[in-house]
Amino acid sequence: MCVRGAPGSVFSLHFPVGFQLPRQFRGGPWARGCSPAPLYKGQAGLGKACTAAQLGDRNSPAPSSAGPAAARTMGGPHGGPFLLFHVLCFLLTLSEVGSQNSKACALRCPPKSSCVNGNACRCDPGFISSSGEIFTDPLESCDDINECGPPSPMYCGSSADCQNTEGGYHCTCSPGFEPTSGATIFQNESENTCQDVDECSSGKHQCDNSTVCVNTVGSYTCHCRQGWMPKPGFRDKQMTTICKEITFPAWTAPPGIKSRSLSAFFERVQKMSRDFKPAMAETSMQNLVESVDDLLKNSGDLELLDQSSKHITVTHLLSGLERILRTLAKAISKGSFTYCSLDGTELSLVVQEQGKGNVTVGQSHARMLLDWAVAAAAGESGPSVVGILSSRNMEKLLANASLELDLEKLKETYESPVRGAKVTLLSAVSSVFVSNTDTEKLDSNVSFAFTLYKQPELKPRQELICAFWKKDSNGNGFWATSGCWKMGSGNGSITCQCSHLSSFAILMAHYDVEDPKLALITKVGLALSLVCLLLCILTFLLVRPIQGSRTTVHLHLCICLFVGSAIFLAGIENEGGEVGTRCRLVAVLLHYCFLAAFCWMSLEGVELYFLVVRVFQGQDLRKRWLCLIGYGVPLIIVGISAGAYSKGYGREKFCWLNFEGGFLWSFVGPVTFIVLGNAIIFVITVWKLTQKFSEINPDIKKLKKIRVLTITAIAQLFVLGCTWVFGLLLFDPESWVLSYIFSILNCLQGFFLFVLYCLLNKKVREEYRKWACMVAGNKYSEFATTTSGSGFSHNQTQALRPSESGM
Repeated sequence: MCVRGAPGSVFSLHFPVGFQLPRQFRGGPWARGCSPAPLYKGQAGLGKACTAAQLGDRNSPAPSSAGPAAARTMGGPHGGPFLLFHVLCFLLTLSEVGSQNSKACALRCPPKSSCVNGNACRCDPGFISSSGEIFTDPLESCDDINECGPPSPMYCGSSADCQNTEGGYHCTCSPGFEPTSGATIFQNESENTCQDVDECSSGKHQCDNSTVCVNTVGSYTCHCRQGWMPKPGFRDKQMTTICKEITFPAWTAPPGIKSRSLSAFFERVQKMSRDFKPAMAETSMQNLVESVDDLLKNSGDLELLDQSSKHITVTHLLSGLERILRTLAKAISKGSFTYCSLDGTELSLVVQEQGKGNVTVGQSHARMLLDWAVAAAAGESGPSVVGILSSRNMEKLLANASLELDLEKLKETYESPVRGAKVTLLSAVSSVFVSNTDTEKLDSNVSFAFTLYKQPELKPRQELICAFWKKDSNGNGFWATSGCWKMGSGNGSITCQCSHLSSFAILMAHYDVEDPKLALITKVGLALSLVCLLLCILTFLLVRPIQGSRTTVHLHLCICLFVGSAIFLAGIENEGGEVGTRCRLVAVLLHYCFLAAFCWMSLEGVELYFLVVRVFQGQDLRKRWLCLIGYGVPLIIVGISAGAYSKGYGREKFCWLNFEGGFLWSFVGPVTFIVLGNAIIFVITVWKLTQKFSEINPDIKKLKKIRVLTITAIAQLFVLGCTWVFGLLLFDPESWVLSYIFSILNCLQGFFLFVLYCLLNKKVREEYRKWACMVAGNKYSEFATTTSGSGFSHNQTQALRPSESGM
């Protein structure tokens, strides 16, 4: 029987004859009819304790053979059922012992783990400790393994995502996909049946009514309809895109410019704006180009505007055209668009989705190569626009525009300071516009090839340059070259590269290189002439013995030259570059003073004619007629010139007459007439003097005769202004020889007049001696001065008198 009792109780097992115990229970104490020691502390023995010999101690004496007694112990006549009962009791006892051991191990293993033995624990599947699956440290814990994370994430197949769970994982279709099998959860790639969901056809999208839904793999985007553009704050091709219909941008006339032609043009623009429909974008662009052509071709009162107003107008036109064409181009379908007006203005456009690589836009006037990344606007995902508008009609408004120069670089090139440059437009003005409005500094350079409609022959100090129209803070504009450089030329075109975008053109620049030597000669000569002219004026006013009609002419000639030279020396340079009131006033005064000087020179020629040719008739001009002609005629010329074209006075660099419109002839015309007339009188005078010298004294020495005629001829050259012939012949500014001759002779005109009218005049020298003696305190001896010339005969004195009188 099986007896379970308190600790220390004994039970015995009886097995039938022939019963075989399991291998683990064969031999040892189980075969000897005793129980082993307790399995753990506090456990009672299962029966009679085994002796050392029963436990198999080799040092103990071997027990006697059990013999039949043992057989009786293991069973008897009723051994079968009894033995089965004892086996069940034995197994029950073993399970109790194992349960007590498991409970003791579980007390020290953390959650999500199980006991391996008394010293180690194993984490459950899907969990792991910091030491691995099996650990011995009782402070460690078992954490969930993220099968979906690194280093070896579980791959669920395309269009599917791994989802980690506690102790495991599962796979689901990515957003925008759904399984065809119907099972929303699966375990590996082989079970993946995910496919794209068409949100647009199924109606699952959230696109606004102003957009069109476009399905994408796993999602969808909302695109603006053709002729629509994203509202401010939204981007195209997003799920939240909201669009508005493209409208014709507002464009009004530039403030402060009064022109009927310009007002009529902007009235046409306003009408186009009111009638604009996105579907008519191409037609609207064509009408806009034709309207600009009409404005520039039939400019009307635009040509009467001053230079600054013209440049403000062209700056406003160029910037407005770029802005409007950029907007209207977004309303046309993707692709290329080209239009050429009857007046030769060309518009070329390329519209396409943002991409990589280069794009080329070409036409007869210009070709452009740029990167699509340059054309795309930052933050925009819609189509990109690249366009060129080329017009030759802009030349009228760009006439005489200034050029911003790199003076330091030019100074190194020409080894002299450069004061400025006169530019000539050689190509059409090409305005470039792209979707990107921030084009002042591009990430990559843009290449251009401009066709020349003029083939210039370059001379010294001339250069072909790639220039662009730059707007200043006042809305005005000027040509500039910064950020653009010429790459080469050939086949009637110029290749350029620029790091920004604007309105470009090819210019021929004629640099005004300052000659320091010539400038020094001019300033020193004028200063010396001013001193000499002042002495002449004082002499003609104070020396009484020389008073007469010719002295009156000399006096007023010197006054006009003195005032004109002083104004020229003080105010000829226009440093600011702007033609203002001061510069115009200086130009008017110089025009009047120099014309008056030439009028008095012509009166000198008339007086000389009366003196030499008609000397015996005693004819002479009265003083009031002299003043009326000398000051009245130039006043009439200046008045008519100022009334006809007042803006002809003043230039960017010099306060002198403007060259445009032939206005310079208001000075050159009268001067040419006077110089040619005086030249004729000069020839007649010299011829008559030759005859009179022979008639008065036939015995005069030939050498002295030549000397007197030479002095007289040189005197009349300066008095009559014949040296200005060198200025009239100075058609080529590059002629250094004529430039130096003209500057030296005319800047020293006052000095020469003082020498000829005063120092070579005997009466004036005598007056100077009197004044010198009075200043020095010595008594003037008239006898000493008169006897010094007693060696001359009376006839010789008569012959030399014309030269002494200033001839």
